[in-house]
Amino acid sequence: MNPCYYGIQSNHTSRPFAANVAGLSAQNPNFRTELWTGSYAQMTLMCIPVCSDIGLEIHKDTDQIIRIEQGGALVKMGSCERLLDFQAKVCKGDVIFVPAGTWHNVINTGRIPLKVSTVYAPPHHPVGTIHRTKEEAERAHY
Repeated sequence: MNPCYYGIQSNHTSRPFAANVAGLSAQNPNFRTELWTGSYAQMTLMCIPVCSDIGLEIHKDTDQIIRIEQGGALVKMGSCERLLDFQAKVCKGDVIFVPAGTWHNVINTGRIPLKVSTVYAPPHHPVGTIHRTKEEAERAHY
């Protein structure tokens, strides 16, 4: 049986799993909810409040794919923390590809919560991760 977080069915193993990611993203109230973790990849769902962001970060050994499920945002990326020379406006249906070792931030520029689904390869967050707020996620930084 899969645990359920606010109606989100989660599968914390490498077993096969199918889900309506757009629908689950719409239901997700948490800053970050781990949805599925396999041996080589992981999917999380995120809810970024209005006037907030994911936070400037880098994953040295993890590629990341971020899909916008709801809302609009500005993505900034670069090879240096202080030189984010790639910028793009993104909206529902758009995908952001973040190569390992790239500084990046996604900023909610819309009037509604930004809902995203994120694939990490290899997995980046512990199985079962739920961060209700950005502050909680920052405290749990790994």
